[in-house]
Amino acid sequence: MRFSAAHTVEQVLPSALSRRALPLADFIDGILTGADEASQAQRATMVAFFIRVASAAIAFGSQVALARLMGVFEYGVFVLVWVSMVIIGNLSCFGFHTAIIRFAPQYRERGDLDHLRGLLLSGRLFVLATSTTMACLAIALAWFGADWFQSYYVVPFMIGALALPMIALGDTLDGTARANGWPARALTPTYIVRPLLILVLLVGAWALGFRIDGVTALICAVIASYLTTIGQLVMVTASLDRRYPAGARRTRLAYWIGVALPIFLVEGFFFLLVNADVLMVGALMKPDDVAVYFATVKTLALVHFVYFAVKTGVAHRFAARIDDDDKSALHDLARRSVTWTFWPSLAMAGALLLVGPLLLGLFGADFTRGYPLMFILSAGIVLRAAIGPAESLLTMSGNQNACATVFGAVLAINVALNAMLIPIYGLYGAALATAIATIAETFALYQLVRWRIGVRMFVFMQPAKPRS
Repeated sequence: MRFSAAHTVEQVLPSALSRRALPLADFIDGILTGADEASQAQRATMVAFFIRVASAAIAFGSQVALARLMGVFEYGVFVLVWVSMVIIGNLSCFGFHTAIIRFAPQYRERGDLDHLRGLLLSGRLFVLATSTTMACLAIALAWFGADWFQSYYVVPFMIGALALPMIALGDTLDGTARANGWPARALTPTYIVRPLLILVLLVGAWALGFRIDGVTALICAVIASYLTTIGQLVMVTASLDRRYPAGARRTRLAYWIGVALPIFLVEGFFFLLVNADVLMVGALMKPDDVAVYFATVKTLALVHFVYFAVKTGVAHRFAARIDDDDKSALHDLARRSVTWTFWPSLAMAGALLLVGPLLLGLFGADFTRGYPLMFILSAGIVLRAAIGPAESLLTMSGNQNACATVFGAVLAINVALNAMLIPIYGLYGAALATAIATIAETFALYQLVRWRIGVRMFVFMQPAKPRS
């Protein structure tokens, strides 16, 4: 028996109230049971969003516990190294994890299962090869270039590099699950299971009497990465075997890599852009400052998660609609995605600003000095949400080169501003540099989507007449 919000309203509420509540109940039923494109995208977005909300709470709680267990200095060392590993691991995919999201829905729509099976296997093997190579290079860089780093970063960096193959493979499995409309299987391992495992392992190390520092935390993170990714590999592979029958594989690796590399530039520039301020603070300031800045960013992560949830729900839908002769469904979905992104982001940013001092105080007394930074950073986040997942629409529609150019230019602006403002204003300089770069990114992406696709992806903008 399927749940019906409309039926429940009629049964539970008085007739006068039920008449008023029925439109909302019908809307909820449409999302939960509708078979149209928008309803399916909304369902995927809602699942992704609730997973992100849960992961935000888990990540926040685990980061508070890590900061309390390790102290501000060691926590700063762990944060900088682990963020660097997550970035390098993502870049080690060279865009293939996102290329899967673009090609898999198209092959499925056409019934071309031979190429689909070849794509999925090639993606895993390619990413494992490239990420293992990157891990070897990172360890060699830390070993032979130890004089270039602060001494307290060298050993943690070498340990963290061991996780790179699993981080990259996890991102590829994430892309595979998203391409098939499985948001829970895409997001749960990385955003819920892995941070919980890191915390459990670190608490276990503490209970066994090990010294709790950056090295111990990174060993726990590496172990958690292997356990999480191997579990995800088994789960996603079983789901694929149930959906697609066994058969021949056809591979177009050179073609897929050719498409993936521009996507790599988009994803790489975007990923670096999101984390550039943390990396620049780490390069120009002490681990204590890195810890405070990262705690502030992590506190605002729930606002970011709205955008990522919508992106997860609609990216593969964009890809499936690219070949349509009538682009009206694609354009309508793009405009809806802006609404789904902006208003929840605005509400969450306001709520987090109200309780910011309390949340930062959970990390420790030293962390409350990051509260003023939240106003600067949240302004940029909300502005960025006003155009929704614009870069996903560009990437899935074949405009990845232009999108990469935008992100590359904005990244250069961000790094340059951080380099100029951090020595003068410290953490305030990093936040201000990020906000300015976000304004430039938002304007550039809005214009690019309008020029290339004909959609005005801005929450307060009236839709333009779609181009056929």
